[in-house]
Amino acid sequence: MKRVVSVFLALCFTGGVLAWAQEASEQKAGEFKLPHRETLRTPDDIVRQFEAPEVTSYVLDDGDELTIEIWGRTELSGKHVIGPDGKISLPLTGPIALAGLTREDAERAVTKAYSAYYSNLAAVVRVDKYNSFRVMVLGRVGVPGPLAFDHQPTLLDVLTKSAVLPVGGLGTDKSNLVRCAIFRGRDQIVWIDLKPLINQGHTELNIRLARNDTVYLPDGNDQLVYVLGEVKSPGAQRLTPSMTFLTLVALAGGPTVDAAQTHIVLIRPSTNQQEEIGLQTLLKQGQKSNYSLEEGDIVYVPSRKLANFGYVLQKVSAITGFAILATVAK
Repeated sequence: MKRVVSVFLALCFTGGVLAWAQEASEQKAGEFKLPHRETLRTPDDIVRQFEAPEVTSYVLDDGDELTIEIWGRTELSGKHVIGPDGKISLPLTGPIALAGLTREDAERAVTKAYSAYYSNLAAVVRVDKYNSFRVMVLGRVGVPGPLAFDHQPTLLDVLTKSAVLPVGGLGTDKSNLVRCAIFRGRDQIVWIDLKPLINQGHTELNIRLARNDTVYLPDGNDQLVYVLGEVKSPGAQRLTPSMTFLTLVALAGGPTVDAAQTHIVLIRPSTNQQEEIGLQTLLKQGQKSNYSLEEGDIVYVPSRKLANFGYVLQKVSAITGFAILATVAK
């Protein structure tokens, strides 16, 4: 008899649990699903506006390795590397600036430098190694760092040279290539959806890059926030659960000497919100006044030389124009 009662109670309990579970699933359906996520992506027409102007002639800059030949004057000929100041040192004449010049202009500059000492000289400048058209690649790449090109590269050139894509083709393992960000200068950013470019052949997204652009490839599930403007290391940072405004500024190396620390702007594109923050005031108030960050937030640190109200609004408008929130299917 006890066994029958036990079985009966067990069945009642099981039935009650099942009934509760069914009712809960009907009432709470969807509550435990993953939340919908917005991913930073820039509309294709704005991506095309971001494309760098075409460079028709290579312009020399620091790091380029040259051979300069002076006809009939072997003692004046030799190899040179353009220094960080954009100059080389020639025998007899001393330093001469070549950064920003084409090879033909450099020949004329060298000839002019020697014209005070010799007449009827002819200089030939040969570029032995192109090092100055550099693009920085960061994120999900085998070896992050600068890549040097002897021509103006496109986005696919950079992805191929950084071994994200194999040489001679787009390969087959492309599941993690979802998007990339291109940073230009201190205050320009554009997000490109890589699936249409790589999987569907939308070559209009294969834009030309500018010298010293940074291409950032996050992991597919990374949540990112951004620091632009007058900080030591502008760019993207992975969002952590405890990340705050002050943490993000610190991760970017802090403001530069040219930063307008009283006019820093926190931008939240997802809700079209902007908040001006004075860094020193916030530091004095402590953590109780700190700002928590959300995915996609942008901190813009303007220059103190140009930190008037109209300038800051103009820059914020340009930043949010490029970094627009839109849904990207993964």
